[in-house]
Amino acid sequence: MKVIVFGATGMVGQGVLRECLLDPEVENVLAVGRRKTGQQNPKLGELVHTDFLDFSAVEGELAGYGACFFCLGVSSAGMGEAEYRRVTFDVTMAAARALAKRNPEMAFIYISGAGTGGGAMWARVKRETENALMALFKSAYMFRPGYIQPLHGVSSSTRWVRVAYALGAPLYPLWKALFPKSVMTTEQLGRAMLHVARHGAPQRVLESRDILALPM
Repeated sequence: MKVIVFGATGMVGQGVLRECLLDPEVENVLAVGRRKTGQQNPKLGELVHTDFLDFSAVEGELAGYGACFFCLGVSSAGMGEAEYRRVTFDVTMAAARALAKRNPEMAFIYISGAGTGGGAMWARVKRETENALMALFKSAYMFRPGYIQPLHGVSSSTRWVRVAYALGAPLYPLWKALFPKSVMTTEQLGRAMLHVARHGAPQRVLESRDILALPM
């Protein structure tokens, strides 16, 4: 299987990329981002692209892939709806349309978030993005994880997030015991995404409990 990872330098994307590179059934991984991952692996190819609202110049390089793991995302904190919609809906759909044009049968797995579909601004925009993706790809799956614990050297590029995870790491076993259906690791998430890319899932929108119920 040949796969594309968007957002491979972010925390979730790093975790997904790690599992893809370790998986013997994944023969090739293309990481698409505004900067390189800094990793070296014979299975890894990298496409540095700056305009994430227009992929027309690189469409040819996106052809021939069986799955896309879309892990780009930003916090809505301090952002107005128009700006958040641009970086969430517009960027995602620009990439998705370019991929669908070249790989209409691919599996598209999108990292959304717990609470999507609620009344908050970010939740409405995320749900709109989910709906558009499911209309575009017949094999689109929306992942809505809750708390994600980074493992294996995976870390956020945002300093305050790194500090928060470092402080909270000792409490992970307690959170896992208290909220077993809402807490997972980057390793579990990456393996679950690979499983869905290969085999699909019973539903197209997967909450944390659904993700954790998948074979990994």
